[in-house]
Amino acid sequence: MKYLKQFCIILFVSFLGELLHILIPLPIPASVYGLVLMLLALCTGVLKRAQVEETADFLIEIMPVMFIPAAVGLLEAWPTLQEILVPVTVITVLTTVIVMAVTGQVTQCMIRKNHHHKTSKGADMR
Repeated sequence: MKYLKQFCIILFVSFLGELLHILIPLPIPASVYGLVLMLLALCTGVLKRAQVEETADFLIEIMPVMFIPAAVGLLEAWPTLQEILVPVTVITVLTTVIVMAVTGQVTQCMIRKNHHHKTSKGADMR
């Protein structure tokens, strides 16, 4: 029953993301709205991590299965994709490298900030 409740919470946040996508005329996917809402709910304490953690872990574990329909779609669209394979490959590689670099830089920045915050807190306690 706990997993069903957690799954319903996640679905409700996704539903709110869908509603925002309909109401706000911006070219932002509903899933992004849902992720932002989930982040805000977790950061503000409206939603506790324990309220969704086990189901979220399960969904992350089975995520590769969710890519099977997309892979089948690519196989069916192969004749069309074959004509533009080189540009798609270049764009995919470049954007992947850019995302990895930006993610790494942001992570390093957050680690430095967290380390600086901890060391300054320790100095205050002396």
